[in-house]
Amino acid sequence: MMNILTASDGHKLDCWIQAPIGERRGGVVILQEIFGVTDQLKGVAERYANLGYEVAIPALFDRKEKGAVIPFDQAPRGRDIMLASNLEETMLDIDAAVQALAANGGKVGVIGFCWGGGLALRATQKLDLGCGVAFYGTRLPQYLDCPLKAPFLGHFGEADDHTPPEVLDQVKSYLPELELFMYDAGHAFANEARPTSYVEDAANLAHERTEAFLAKQLT
Repeated sequence: MMNILTASDGHKLDCWIQAPIGERRGGVVILQEIFGVTDQLKGVAERYANLGYEVAIPALFDRKEKGAVIPFDQAPRGRDIMLASNLEETMLDIDAAVQALAANGGKVGVIGFCWGGGLALRATQKLDLGCGVAFYGTRLPQYLDCPLKAPFLGHFGEADDHTPPEVLDQVKSYLPELELFMYDAGHAFANEARPTSYVEDAANLAHERTEAFLAKQLT
């Protein structure tokens, strides 16, 4: 269900909260692509809630366009909102979701997709987290200025032109402790709502590895 969070600077933002099924194992904050809090991401939240995690998806576009959910065929519109967003303000909004879950006990991890994958890296550098995970994170070079504070796992497609080999080489050189897996896929390979990019085998394997990683780091 949708809740309202308040960031430390007073900004109020929507946040989808999925209650855990069974015994609570900690919290997971899911960080959006450039499309907002989509039904597809709510499905990801349900997947991890079924494993016992309380899951939050903060609406990171709310500072620029309240309630914005962008159709997948209108990526330029989402990209414009993303580019207009202030990184420090976005981190305050992510931290509000982290703190909301932490208040209920246990460790909190982040899982980010596309834009959110890069933000997950930043959050794991700056916030108090148990771990971070990126699915095909973008804009990574801008985050290579400080160390990680917690373990981090990355999933990337070998044919993803958003993160070419030279970018991933930069990341691995600066953050050698980061664990990376490569897949026979391109960008957005784990988004089943985008059939032209979805690769089921890669998506399933990436989620299985993420589930094992969370179980190790958060419980």
